[in-house]
Amino acid sequence: MKPKILTTLKDYDRQTFLGDIAAGVTVAMVALPLSLAIAIASGASPAKGLVTAIVAGFLISLLGGSRVQIGGPTGAFIVVVFGIIAEQGYDGLVLATFMAGAILLVAGALRAGRLIQLVPEPVINGFTIGIAIIIATSQLQSLFGLTLAEVPAEFFTKLGALWTAGHTLNPSALLIGLVTMVLIVWLRRLAPRLPGLIVAVAATSAVVALAGLPVDTIHSRFGDLPRSLPMPAMPEVSLARMRELLPDAFLIAFLAGVESLLSAMVADRMVAGRHRPNAELIAQGAANLGSALFGGLPATGAIARTATNVRAGGRTPVAGLVHAATILIVMLVAAPLAGYLAMPALAGLLILTAWNMSEPHRWRGYLKDRRSDQVLLLLTLVLTVVTDLAVAIGVGVAVGLALRLRRRNVPPSDWTPPER
Repeated sequence: MKPKILTTLKDYDRQTFLGDIAAGVTVAMVALPLSLAIAIASGASPAKGLVTAIVAGFLISLLGGSRVQIGGPTGAFIVVVFGIIAEQGYDGLVLATFMAGAILLVAGALRAGRLIQLVPEPVINGFTIGIAIIIATSQLQSLFGLTLAEVPAEFFTKLGALWTAGHTLNPSALLIGLVTMVLIVWLRRLAPRLPGLIVAVAATSAVVALAGLPVDTIHSRFGDLPRSLPMPAMPEVSLARMRELLPDAFLIAFLAGVESLLSAMVADRMVAGRHRPNAELIAQGAANLGSALFGGLPATGAIARTATNVRAGGRTPVAGLVHAATILIVMLVAAPLAGYLAMPALAGLLILTAWNMSEPHRWRGYLKDRRSDQVLLLLTLVLTVVTDLAVAIGVGVAVGLALRLRRRNVPPSDWTPPER
């Protein structure tokens, strides 16, 4: 359970430090627009995304069991967070996140980090694709600039409402969103080491500001971003409220644990390392406790940002600390500029994130899996979209474990580095 930073600093040198600084700044430029977009898509204010990236990102790197893990708000939580805020209010989300942090601390102390191996891979693939579908559909309103009084939460009802509002299409918003997506893909292929996300979003947002296009921005919809972190405060706690939020807390803890350990496993393959799963769970627990104390969102290890860190030259947790510090500096110095970011540009960014989350390069491989795995993936996917994530995971894990007991001999999971 020893944090990886204590191991890596023993033979730390100047070259490694310079590489970590460059990687940390690069990842921060990727995490900045993503954190804002994820917070907005979750039904929270954009500032909550920055707070989470700073506080949770710092604690995950400081206490984690991976050399290169980068933590913060992730797309996997959007569906869960949106539902909790809608049903329990933002104060309910903060308390559920705090409880999830405590659950993760206990799980780490009980050395439950290896239990990730018991979760069937088709279940994880299924709910990941399902979450990606929900994220993409949730961004269609901003991408097309549609005017709706209220967007329904239920999937098919939402699609119907978006279709009905088609006559309110804003061509300028759609153009900005599509150009942003094209720029992101183009920059990723042309200059993979360049933080193409912030470059693309900033460029199209600058066009909106300079040309005076009738397109929503963060400032026009949410007002000014704060230029400092809020003071930490304990969420309001009562036994009845905790009992009510316990299922949400367990769901947040499960997602944070699974996503962070999958990300750490992917990182191990990229740097030929070996993470410490129990230390990682403890770090995730501390990060969610810290995020809740500052009024932030649930956090976990982010696979896409971790992969970006490795490709940019990060080799120790110092890169993650630099990433959190860089976002804090941007918040203190340049928060007003972030208010000019265009909502369709952020929507385009999240739609691409959802596409990458679904790992389309693996779809053909799913068709070659055994039939039971295909059914399990499809079952989890459909339940995620049409019911909720808790039901999908519960049913998927139960059915998957029953199939595993029946088969007995199951090959180990082959995790590839996706762009989640």
